[in-house]
Amino acid sequence: MAAAAALEAVAPTGALWGLVQDFVMGQQEGPADQVAADVKSGSYTVLQVVEALGSSLENPEPRTRARGIQLLSQVLLQCHSLLLEKEVVHLILFYENRLKDHHLVIPSVLQGLRALSLCVSLPPGLAVSVLKAIFQEVHVQSLPQVDRHTVYSIITNFMRTREEELKGLGADFTFGFIQVMDGEKDPRNLLVAFHIVHDLISRDYSLGPFVEELFEVTSCYFPIDFTPPPNDPHGIQREDLILSLRAVLASTPRFAEFLLPLLIEKVDSEILSAKLDSLQTLNACCSVYGQKELKDFLPSLWASVRREVFQTASERVEAEGLAALHSLTACLSRSVLRADAEDLLDSFLSNILQDCRHHLCEPDMKLVWPSAKLLQAAAGASARACDHITSNVLPLLLEQFHKHSQSNQRRTILEMILGFLKLQQKWSCEDKDERPLSGFKDQLCSLVFMALTDPNTQLQLVGIRTLTVLGAQPGLLSSGDLELAVGHLYRLSFLEEESQSCRVAALEASGTLATLYPLAFSSHLVPKLAEELCLGESDLARGDGPTKHSQHLCCLQALSAVSTHPSLVKETLPLLLQHLCQMNKGNMAAGPNEVIAVCQSLQQVAEKCQLDPESCWYFHQTAIPCLLALAVQASMPGKEHSVLRKVLLEDEVLAAMVSVIGTATTHLSPDLAAQSVTRIVPLFLDGNISFLPENSFPCRFQPFQDGSSGQRRLVALLMAFVCSLPRNVEIPQLNQLMRELLELSCCDSCPFSSTAAAKCFAGLLNKHPAGQQLDEFLQLAVDKVEAGLGSGPCRTQAFTLLLWVTKALLLRYHPLSSCLTDRLMGLLSDPELGPAAADGFSLLMSDCTDVLTRAGHAEVRIMFRQRFFTDNVPALVQGFHAAPQDVKPNYLKGLSHVLNRLPKPVLLPELPTAVRIAALQCMHALTRLPTPVLLPYKPQVIRALAKPLDDKKRLVRKEAVSARGEWFLLGSPGS
Repeated sequence: MAAAAALEAVAPTGALWGLVQDFVMGQQEGPADQVAADVKSGSYTVLQVVEALGSSLENPEPRTRARGIQLLSQVLLQCHSLLLEKEVVHLILFYENRLKDHHLVIPSVLQGLRALSLCVSLPPGLAVSVLKAIFQEVHVQSLPQVDRHTVYSIITNFMRTREEELKGLGADFTFGFIQVMDGEKDPRNLLVAFHIVHDLISRDYSLGPFVEELFEVTSCYFPIDFTPPPNDPHGIQREDLILSLRAVLASTPRFAEFLLPLLIEKVDSEILSAKLDSLQTLNACCSVYGQKELKDFLPSLWASVRREVFQTASERVEAEGLAALHSLTACLSRSVLRADAEDLLDSFLSNILQDCRHHLCEPDMKLVWPSAKLLQAAAGASARACDHITSNVLPLLLEQFHKHSQSNQRRTILEMILGFLKLQQKWSCEDKDERPLSGFKDQLCSLVFMALTDPNTQLQLVGIRTLTVLGAQPGLLSSGDLELAVGHLYRLSFLEEESQSCRVAALEASGTLATLYPLAFSSHLVPKLAEELCLGESDLARGDGPTKHSQHLCCLQALSAVSTHPSLVKETLPLLLQHLCQMNKGNMAAGPNEVIAVCQSLQQVAEKCQLDPESCWYFHQTAIPCLLALAVQASMPGKEHSVLRKVLLEDEVLAAMVSVIGTATTHLSPDLAAQSVTRIVPLFLDGNISFLPENSFPCRFQPFQDGSSGQRRLVALLMAFVCSLPRNVEIPQLNQLMRELLELSCCDSCPFSSTAAAKCFAGLLNKHPAGQQLDEFLQLAVDKVEAGLGSGPCRTQAFTLLLWVTKALLLRYHPLSSCLTDRLMGLLSDPELGPAAADGFSLLMSDCTDVLTRAGHAEVRIMFRQRFFTDNVPALVQGFHAAPQDVKPNYLKGLSHVLNRLPKPVLLPELPTAVRIAALQCMHALTRLPTPVLLPYKPQVIRALAKPLDDKKRLVRKEAVSARGEWFLLGSPGS
């Protein structure tokens, strides 16, 4: 052959000749990889391989020729990057010629051409030459799947690297590919073919007169009904094919005249999957279509969508139908109109209104919601559509609200109105000269206020939501409307317990609207709340009953709810603090619940202030000194103590104050936090009270220096502050502070104080940067723990310190955490501390609320639980088996705490097969219990037992089948 002769070079070596013979005649596979490796290493050239194959390539037996070409192709697949341009030219000519050979040879020829299609040295024109040869000589669909896939790969490679050359073929390339793809059935090949068609369209290849043919060759697969076989190794899912085909069908408006009738036909079919796929495809098409493509099909499309929403029993079909209507309207909205063109959007919306509006007026209200959903789907597509539909529908709905007298019917109508108002809110950001709602403002306000005064709770709830949306419309509500609205919200905020949902909704609405209208709430709500608070103080002083207490609580909640604007915070915060101070005057019968309620309101205000740096700092520098002053005053010894002073030092009250201080500190900027820390830490270490209001106390504040138990308890407040600071804030006198905390943590006079000190010490350890100082603190802590755990009165305190230090180090993956965990594990056998040590594992694995939190800037590694599980569960299990009988419960309890806090996906793979079998046998055995007891759990158990049916272990699957079968039969006749 001329092409083969042109490739001749130096004569092949004997070793190469032997490898070729072993592959071609000996039918061995290994020599192909060996030859390729030798070519890569430079032992032979590709030309020498061709020369060695000479007799095989010209052999009259097709199988021998195929075997020879297969060897060459396999070498080229591994060595194509080594080829020179001249070599590529001759190889292409050779392979093109062999496309005319016997059908047994074709698969190997295609593999060779795939290798050459990857060559960077492919000269211009050869890609077109190869594809022409394939289109002309190969009947692709008669080939096996793998060889068809090879053809698609060749085309894909050339489209990626030789796009301009292929486009030079014009529509011939498109027609050639249509012939290649026509009749393809294998899902693996279809994925590639769909991708090629999408590229043909999206990269602007010429389709010429073959648009319909290209559509037909792809749309014949619509809708996809492929179901992957069990254990399919290729992993192709039905959804993959659906999305790939949809990308093709929705890629060009040129398919519209063929595709839209097909979609309408499938939507109108009885097959659920076809309806869904068609509606989703229509949705996708609307992003590339314009009025021109949709014009002739709009009536039919609307009829199909309307029918599905009105009549379907499937929520998914309804949702997709509404989404398609939304997309259709959006498509018509964005199309640019010529001056003489028909406004298709206007006529389309008029048809929708004509078919839906009369349902809004039907007495039985049967199709009210489907009609409203259709109208809202269209209205949500554009500002034009929203204005058109809202201006037509709102008068009708307002009229219907007054026609119906039942609260349930009114609620339904108001919910529909609310839906349209939300859509208006969505488009209100657009600059529009006219606002459709302005003409209905008075009627809407009147209707909302009627709803707010209706005795029906559900109608009130919708009224509150509607008021919130109305208020969000810029410039809609007048000052008079706002005064009335605030008055209604005030009233609703004090509803009785049975109307809890309305009260909560009113508080939420107050917060939202106060952000927009701070002046209205400052003028009409805050004064009323201040007055109510004063009345509450009088009631508390008289010791009035639970009703007054409930109103007091409502007032506090309302004050915190409206603290959503900086100007309002400056009014509400002083009121709350003043109220707390009034309690401290001794004139009120304030118990822990009243003080905690104030602290909870303060915390909610602090949370709202976190969004605004200015408000955050205002709250911090106003509230924290006041709270600290009250607490310090309460801790002072004295003959005349108000009731509140004793209350302020109770555990739950201090915990509430801790939450306020922590919340007010976490969002401080480092600069402002640094200012605050230079005042608060010296307060506790040196008794510097200069920054506190009303700071004339009868004696010094020295919580660490032989202070009273009351003063020591306030270390909890120090903990709340320093453990919530950003990590980069330097704490003054840190060395002294850590030593004082360590000392107090093992003091046996007050468990609350020692625990607070231990938590504070742990919180600071967690944030402290690695280095010598941290090592010194850790050594001090270990020494203190070991000394305390010996015999003595402070064993419990030392154990608490060990627990918190272990947690602090565990969260940051410090190496010492494993040693401390081992020490904790050793205490499981301790007669006195064993049960507490078991419960300690719950603390290690759970999230805290006051210290060592991510919100408080602690260093918390994301996988600390999984790491703790891996490192320590084997030791716990081993300890359980080795422990005496009376100690085993401690190990079991500790292990259960670890497992209980671990994410299920992490835990399940760790359970051994014996465990899974035993669990299934237990489920089987449970079926012997009385049937009435088990029946409520039957559906849940059957669903849960479905998963082990696919377990990788046969014995597990066997037990699952047996157990699930018994549960299926549970309650059936004769069982």
